[in-house]
Amino acid sequence: MAEPIKNIQFKQIDAETQERKDFLEIEEALLANKDSIMEVIEVIGYLKQRGILDIAKGLLGQGDKVLDIAVNLANMPENKNSIKNLLLLIGTIGMINVTQLEPILLKINAGIARVAEIEDKEAEKTGYLGMARALRDPEINRSITLLLEFLRGMGTDVSHLEKNEPAPAEPSVNTVGTQEPEKGKSRG
Repeated sequence: MAEPIKNIQFKQIDAETQERKDFLEIEEALLANKDSIMEVIEVIGYLKQRGILDIAKGLLGQGDKVLDIAVNLANMPENKNSIKNLLLLIGTIGMINVTQLEPILLKINAGIARVAEIEDKEAEKTGYLGMARALRDPEINRSITLLLEFLRGMGTDVSHLEKNEPAPAEPSVNTVGTQEPEKGKSRG
């Protein structure tokens, strides 16, 4: 029987041959992606013309100082509220059903166009009888119906859908000089 090979020696490639092989591989990749690379170079040229590369270079060079300033600005109470409100607004925008909103926006645009036409002319005043007659107009009747349905929708209780807790009430200062929260305040 043959004895197992215990000592394996790999063929050593000299540094110059490996460098030439790597250079050829890079050259092939450049040629294969020539169009993409040219577009990237063009974009970098535009960034340089606009001064954005200089700004980025400065920001990266002074990264710690810039980060410190940004954190201090974000930590200010008014900026905390702004960031929180911005995030809430983005979340709210994400909940809007655009397919339902589009027809309403088109109708609002049409209404604004009509108002713009009337404002160019000298509009006559509408009296009570004119308003009563206008209710017979199908366009006005549809508009009033839409507004009433919108108001009904706005009046619907949606508190079970709210994701945010209301902000805690700040205690008010009464005229005596002691701080007590307002109690039993009614709306109207």
